[in-house]
Amino acid sequence: MNRISEDIIEKIRNTIDIVDVVSEYVQLKKQGRNHFGLCPFHGEKSPSFSVSSDKQIYHCFGCGAGGNVFSFLMEIEGVSFLEAVQQAAERTDVELPEFEQPVSTRLNTHEAKMIEAHELLKKFYHHLLVNTKEGQDALAYLSNRGINKEVIETFGIGYAPSSWDFGTKFLQKRGFTLDLLESAGISIKNSEGKYFDRFRNRIMFPLWNHQGQVTAFSGRILDDGEPKYLNSPESDVFQKSKTLYAFHLARQQIRKKQQAILLEGFVDVIALHRAGLTNSIATMGTALTEEQIKILKRNVDHVTVCYDSDKAGIEAAYRASAMLKAAGCEVRVAMMPDGLDPDDYIKKFGESKFRTDVIGASLTLMAFKLQYFRRGKDLKDEADRISYIDQVVKEISHIEKPVEKDHYLRQLADEFSISLDALKSQEFQLSKQVKKRDNEGASRNTIFNRPMLPAKKMLPAYHNAERLLLAHMLRDQDVAFKVQDALGGLFNIEEHSAIAAYLYGYYEEGHQPDVNAFLSRIEDISLQRVISEISMLLINEELSSQELHDYIKQVLNYPKSLKIKEKEAERRDAERRQEFVKAAQIQMEIIQMKKELK
Repeated sequence: MNRISEDIIEKIRNTIDIVDVVSEYVQLKKQGRNHFGLCPFHGEKSPSFSVSSDKQIYHCFGCGAGGNVFSFLMEIEGVSFLEAVQQAAERTDVELPEFEQPVSTRLNTHEAKMIEAHELLKKFYHHLLVNTKEGQDALAYLSNRGINKEVIETFGIGYAPSSWDFGTKFLQKRGFTLDLLESAGISIKNSEGKYFDRFRNRIMFPLWNHQGQVTAFSGRILDDGEPKYLNSPESDVFQKSKTLYAFHLARQQIRKKQQAILLEGFVDVIALHRAGLTNSIATMGTALTEEQIKILKRNVDHVTVCYDSDKAGIEAAYRASAMLKAAGCEVRVAMMPDGLDPDDYIKKFGESKFRTDVIGASLTLMAFKLQYFRRGKDLKDEADRISYIDQVVKEISHIEKPVEKDHYLRQLADEFSISLDALKSQEFQLSKQVKKRDNEGASRNTIFNRPMLPAKKMLPAYHNAERLLLAHMLRDQDVAFKVQDALGGLFNIEEHSAIAAYLYGYYEEGHQPDVNAFLSRIEDISLQRVISEISMLLINEELSSQELHDYIKQVLNYPKSLKIKEKEAERRDAERRQEFVKAAQIQMEIIQMKKELK
């Protein structure tokens, strides 16, 4: 059965909070009664995306996207209504009866089967680690590294046996084809056409997508073989550039603390989570990408970059921090002693010292850059010293806050006994060049890159009257029935007529005003958007009889005014043909029609 009863849908709607769901994808800030953030459906720099906790709906005043929690999940996840209901149910305590479970349109797809295979294999590996003799050596290794059973459970750590094809046969018996296992990166096909396991005799770390589904693995070898860590290859369900390790585990704490700690590898993430820094995530050892930054920016503004202290780690931290800053993040950089990564530091100095002396003592981005620019320079040498000062002044010219600029210029002047006025003069010239480039770039961005959103036009009086009528009708069924008696479906805007017709039917079935519930009955996305926009209009709590009369009059008068314009065109045509008697008759009709308008 591929439908869900109205009672179940209503129960889910009444249980779930749209603000909580949208917050998984968009960083929201409360302003007045609503929450606002950057729209996830189009690029924008100023928040125009509004979520109403009272009405349980969302609307973007930029691109027009709008609806309820099911509409949001359908649009952002690209799923059907039934799948959106299922995803919403998973976020609540509401159980979907077995016979009513929606048949996912993606269950039989290649990607869904890949995820299912990874999920089964993760459970199998985990069972081998914690419950069998084969996993005892791996379990002892983890214990010696300070990874206890709680951490093993949280991160789903397991063990892949040394058998050549145990995992492949395990999944093959459960209906997974060898071709699928190969394309998922679970199995490897040799030159003789035989399939064997990619991971053997390794401690297995599941890698998840942002919904918490296992899409790949990283395996650490138990003996002295190579490679030390073996990762799944990229596949249809796993792309490193779009993955942030443990993001689904850290997301809630990232939002709560309004800070994300960005690391290079999953081992460091596990170490920091053990240390209580559960807002930690990692880029899987690859350079930070634009896709990953977008995910971060939706959830948090403050990011602390904590990479390895070797040359490669510092270079990566510099690039990552610059990209995050360009995306509008507030960035700090945590520094460690040479040769140590976060995991090593915690083992050597302890969790408490890491929290205070590394994360707690993280540098502002500019302070980090001052250290970065010193690398490889002998500041006693005149040429190196001038080069360093030029680099720093150039960097200061990009700072927007005058107080911060002044602070670093004075610091530079004091350190090298240079005239502050000379530094300010050089910075001023560089700052003008920066502003000129920024303005030119902004102009190009406006022309070529920004989405072409429809301009907000002043609406005619009748159009506004119809919108305000519908806004009151959505909140009060008595108003709706009064409008039905006066207008029926005779709205001038086609979409408004359709919404009114659906609303009359909704109330006649005995439902109470609830825009969230009403939206669940509307399948047309364009109508959902109009309804969400209208329901966000600011209107008086009570609609007076005079106000109602005025709105209805505006709606009824519009087609009459169009008729008057037609008659005026006929009169002018008659006058051009010198048919003055006919023109006079038409003018009398026009006068009578205008009287009726009043």
